[in-house]
Amino acid sequence: MKVGIVVYPGSNCDHDAYHVAHTVLGHQARFLWHKDRDLQGSEAVILPGGFSYGDYLRCGAIARFSPITGEVVRFANGGGPVLGICNGFQILTEAGLLPGAFLQNVSRRFICEDVVLEVASDKARMTRALKKGARLRVPIAHADGNYFIDDEGLKRLQGQGQVVLTYVDNPNGSAGDIAALQNERGNVLGMMPHPERASEAVLGNVDGLQLLQSFLQG
Repeated sequence: MKVGIVVYPGSNCDHDAYHVAHTVLGHQARFLWHKDRDLQGSEAVILPGGFSYGDYLRCGAIARFSPITGEVVRFANGGGPVLGICNGFQILTEAGLLPGAFLQNVSRRFICEDVVLEVASDKARMTRALKKGARLRVPIAHADGNYFIDDEGLKRLQGQGQVVLTYVDNPNGSAGDIAALQNERGNVLGMMPHPERASEAVLGNVDGLQLLQSFLQG
């Protein structure tokens, strides 16, 4: 599969995503610069973590207007698979591809630690190889990972099976313990934890590899 890795000024997990997609999983990965207006034939797109445009205004707010983001929106609206990780998830909400928004962690502190996730849906592109209720250990690293949506929106996400992964012990205050969700169509997914940082045995954990492998299987 041809995988496009979007690079914004301030992205810092782009090479991590590229390494897992290309070296670990064997896909044809290529970087997509924020000023590009061409996805270069990508069959799947990953928006990696980092601090796009320095997180000025709010996380993902400026990246939403990048030329490449417009191409990603068109790709997603056409049914193309898109995964946003951490800052990438924030960008997806700013771009309107996923509902909700992000606030500061309830602790008002940057959190960098492993967390335990539970599979809320085994029908998502990212979790179809797992069983509902299965648990994974994946690291987080964010200051604005507190996912917010109003009560009505939360009920809709839960009722429609759009919640993909939840935190077992919510570290940031996210509504409904949401760690990952998908759009109604199921082709756009966002997750705050970093699966690319738990994708090789040398790192001591391969739980994240299951998620990325499933997402990129097509």
